[in-house]
Amino acid sequence: MNLKKDFLKGILEENPVLVLVIGLCPILAVSTSLINSLGMGIATTFVLICSNFLISLFKKYIPDEIRIPVFIIIISTFVTITDYIMSAFFPSIHKALGVFIPLIVVNCIILGRAEAFASKKSVLSSTLDGLGMGFGFTFVICILGIIREVLGNGTFLGMNLFSNPALFMILPPGGFISIGILMALNNWWRLKYHRGEILSTKY
Repeated sequence: MNLKKDFLKGILEENPVLVLVIGLCPILAVSTSLINSLGMGIATTFVLICSNFLISLFKKYIPDEIRIPVFIIIISTFVTITDYIMSAFFPSIHKALGVFIPLIVVNCIILGRAEAFASKKSVLSSTLDGLGMGFGFTFVICILGIIREVLGNGTFLGMNLFSNPALFMILPPGGFISIGILMALNNWWRLKYHRGEILSTKY
């Protein structure tokens, strides 16, 4: 049951974007299309799973005094692997995402889960936590990508749907408005279906 909770909590209950409100920079920057959003989501999920796994595996051997630098080295290793793989096999997505792939190293979601969870929990729990948080991140960024691409470009996966789109949706204001609406909907859902659980944990 705890393993199931470790996985599921990152999708809605403790979604890193909608609930914890971290990792917003890549969310807002690359969610102008579904393809870009999916690429960033998969890359971030891969790094989350691998870094959580390795940090949890070696947590007993990492001195507390240098744990953050060690975490960053582990994370940056998997980010480099991701960067090279995307450059070799998905050059168009790699070019579109640009600097935001290397910047996964300093993504608050990944470093935050390493410090708060992987450095304290078992390997299996940490891996499932990374998988759940990655799915939650990917889900949100893909929803944003669909909304902003359709309304801002009038396209879906590059296919034209209509003319005269609302161009501001692919600009920063459109990103903030879209993510604000998603946060409001998620808060409404949590209050409606989990009101008692939220109040008990709050007080």
